[in-house]
Amino acid sequence: MKKILSIVLYSALGGALTLGAYKLFIEEPQAIFEKTAAQSGIVETNYSNAISSAMENTDFTVAAEKTLNAVVHVKNTSYKTVRDPYKEYFYGQGSGSKQYSQVGTGSGVIISSDGYVITNNHVIKGASEIEVTLNNKKVLKATLIGADPTNDIALLKVDSNELPYIPFGNSDSVKVGEWVLAVGNPYNLTSTVTAGIVSAKARDLGGNSGVDSFIQTDAAVNPGNSGGALVNTRGELIGINTAISSMTGSFVGYSFAVPSNIAKKVIEDLMEFGNVQTAILGVRGGELNNAAAENLEIANTEGFYISEVTENSGAAKAGLKANDIIVQLNEIKISTYADLTGFLRSKRPDDVVLVTFIRNGKTQKANVVLTKNEISTISTLGLALKNLDGSELKKYNISNGVKITDITNKELAYYGVKKGFIITSINNEKVYKVDDVTNMITNKAQNEVLRIEMLNLKGELERYIFR
Repeated sequence: MKKILSIVLYSALGGALTLGAYKLFIEEPQAIFEKTAAQSGIVETNYSNAISSAMENTDFTVAAEKTLNAVVHVKNTSYKTVRDPYKEYFYGQGSGSKQYSQVGTGSGVIISSDGYVITNNHVIKGASEIEVTLNNKKVLKATLIGADPTNDIALLKVDSNELPYIPFGNSDSVKVGEWVLAVGNPYNLTSTVTAGIVSAKARDLGGNSGVDSFIQTDAAVNPGNSGGALVNTRGELIGINTAISSMTGSFVGYSFAVPSNIAKKVIEDLMEFGNVQTAILGVRGGELNNAAAENLEIANTEGFYISEVTENSGAAKAGLKANDIIVQLNEIKISTYADLTGFLRSKRPDDVVLVTFIRNGKTQKANVVLTKNEISTISTLGLALKNLDGSELKKYNISNGVKITDITNKELAYYGVKKGFIITSINNEKVYKVDDVTNMITNKAQNEVLRIEMLNLKGELERYIFR
């Protein structure tokens, strides 16, 4: 027998959705259909492994000449239709509709001679049309290849050949104090070059962005610079200018760029897989500091302290244990959590990483095979999700679904959604993996209603409607 409980409410959800929820308890599982994403080629990047020198030439003219023609102006035009129901009621359908256009601008970097352009996701988000203006004032239509909101990176393609482009440098080799140039189009002032030094690396802005490993510089960056190039004095791309820290909205001494190693990995994933492949060690814990060291009664005040190792993860198979302290990954020193996450964002599942760690006061090393991250946070819904393996599907007697591992949305928790619930479908489309949920939410039309079905802890099906 079906049990029906109706709940009606209107409230803000994740700053984007309003929840009108009701629960419908059903006992029977549903049939499933699997989809496979298409793959495409790899972007030409001309990657450079050159290591920075403390004695670099501080003449910026060479770097400026190499980069100016490869940094473009990006124009984002979005069209929105606003309807007035009162006018339509009195004057007929269509009489209350009016279309508005909204234009946003930013910068982009040509990264291959055949027209691939990298920029920030926030520069092109919601675009109906995208135009790229070259330094010679030629205007080209651009196609969005893919975007990664988490790292704020997007990849565009223009139909042109033999374009000037900027080769990727190795952002891991960038040194604090190194001279850099920011190239972009602030305030629509095209082809602007500013200089500064690297002020810090692996900078976490404290929740203001999904990126938690920025390169911080004091090169002047203003609105319009977003998506532009941060280059070293050799003219190599070491970052994508993304954000500033300011109370006024204008540059006041601090700017931040997504490291080139992260950006390069993101666009290659978008080209090959259609989405970003996130790799993990398989450990949980936190960065050490003096207070943490005293609390744990250990001498180390730097590094990543492991509190838990995930079962069957690469870390577990390599022999890492709780209470180990990670101090280095390959040749990169790990002092903070941002150091760890920044390094991993540039890697893929199945990559092998040499982990240097301290156990009982002794330094040890182990090769860890990174695994794919099966947990993803859907900020719009306020949920953290993980894929189900075969044993879990069998346990719950279902053929598809993803499990809720954490809830940050108080409204959902209030109306009964709990950790362990399993999302089985969205708008009657079956959910097989976390990426399905992410894509459905990302591609949702502005006024589209979301009908999300979940199995509760009793195995009953509940339906939630998001307006």
